[in-house]
Amino acid sequence: MDLHTDNLFGFLGTFGRQDERKVLTLNVLLLGDRQSGRSSVGNALIGGDGFQTGICVSGDTVTTKHRLLSRNFQRFFRRQGAESDLTLRVVDTPPMLLPRPHNVHELCPEGVHVLVFVARADLPHDNTRLEEQVETLFGPGWRRHALLVVTHADHLEEAGLHPSDYLTQTSDWLRALAVEAGGGVSFLDNSRDWPSTRGRPLRDRLLRLSAGNHHRALTVRTEVSL
Repeated sequence: MDLHTDNLFGFLGTFGRQDERKVLTLNVLLLGDRQSGRSSVGNALIGGDGFQTGICVSGDTVTTKHRLLSRNFQRFFRRQGAESDLTLRVVDTPPMLLPRPHNVHELCPEGVHVLVFVARADLPHDNTRLEEQVETLFGPGWRRHALLVVTHADHLEEAGLHPSDYLTQTSDWLRALAVEAGGGVSFLDNSRDWPSTRGRPLRDRLLRLSAGNHHRALTVRTEVSL
């Protein structure tokens, strides 16, 4: 399995061939606030540590511009009786900031298949502005392609709070996204080595979400401004 930055993979969301095996390539865009665990979720998805995590010496978040990493997972799933590879192209973005439409189009020329919103369970959330930007960039159908990932879920356990109870008590924005996101909600416990242990379940969830959308991608509206 190869981990690398890359440019274009050709036709995304369609099945190409690699050594007689079919290959499904999906574009994934990570979104979230500073220190939400965005980059760690990206590392879990690609099964590596290519995305920088944590805080630098100045106290600022490490991610200051978008970054694209990709990985091919051989024989990841079966389709119509045949083994297929899964290639994930994962784009990490600066906190609470979408790249310009033309930059998104350059990174994902065939569109974005999955939007991963990352939020910390132990921090307040009001990402209404980010949601407005996403709708401007992709149109009103973006929720069908969305997955919400809540990190630091171990804080809920420490507080004796069940995830379902947490969702009823969180901000209106996060509660609404949890209900409307096509991929639902995934809770990750940061007290364990979850980037390595939770990578496969997250990839499976992304694949099911994309399959539910017939592997169609959201088209980037390059004519808009954010």
